[in-house]
Amino acid sequence: MTKQFKRILITGAAGRLGSILRQDLHAYADVLRLNDIADLGELAEHEEGFICDLADFDRVLPLTNDVDLIVHAGGVPVENTFESILQSNIRGTYNIYEAARQNNVKRVIYTSSNHAIGFYDRTETIDANVAHRPDSLYGLSKCFAEDLGRYYWDKFAIESVNIRIGSSFEEPLDRRMLATWLSFKDFTQIVVRSMQAPRVAHMIVYGMSNNRESLWDNRFASSIGYVPEDSADDYREKVLANHPPLDPHDASARYHGGAFAGAGHFEDKK
Repeated sequence: MTKQFKRILITGAAGRLGSILRQDLHAYADVLRLNDIADLGELAEHEEGFICDLADFDRVLPLTNDVDLIVHAGGVPVENTFESILQSNIRGTYNIYEAARQNNVKRVIYTSSNHAIGFYDRTETIDANVAHRPDSLYGLSKCFAEDLGRYYWDKFAIESVNIRIGSSFEEPLDRRMLATWLSFKDFTQIVVRSMQAPRVAHMIVYGMSNNRESLWDNRFASSIGYVPEDSADDYREKVLANHPPLDPHDASARYHGGAFAGAGHFEDKK
């Protein structure tokens, strides 16, 4: 059977979510081009491996050559020093978009984060049109990437879907994740819908499963046909039994970003 895409580039392919995509996206492409700075292990017949730092444009340019689309999941995945965030998440993402422009790649699917809006109060249910309120340098880099994608759409017609991922693990790990959880199956679905939609322009959607508790109005995701199948509610009793309630006045419980909002500046002396 003919597959929809010839070649898809996945950055961050050795990471937790990149590994999920490496496993699931072959059903949609003849070849998966995999990138990371970490060892990718043994490559399958349908895989191409490229070990390189995304901060090095001279390496990123050939990485993006002859691909139909890019799923950009590479970069520092948590809070870190500004220099680390600058090189991996800011410079690295710029290099991806600029290389896409030079190589005529017309769509980027970006794993953004709820930490781009992490300082909204949990009493507020927000949609994808709200202003950025980053809770960390990591979250700030996600704001940059979302705006960078908008620039490349407005000026160069490169489409972007920015998936603000909540908490994607095998199952919810704490009470906050009863509202923010994204199952691995739903993560793959929202990426595939982002790949297959005939037109996305520049859009932001929330990466969340069908959870009864919700911090985010995800109505814009309906335009790409995303209908989550899993729910954190299946784990509710287990989570409530194993995790006592947090002080509602504590920053980590008060804000959308949880512990990221409650943490101090990463580079301050501990």
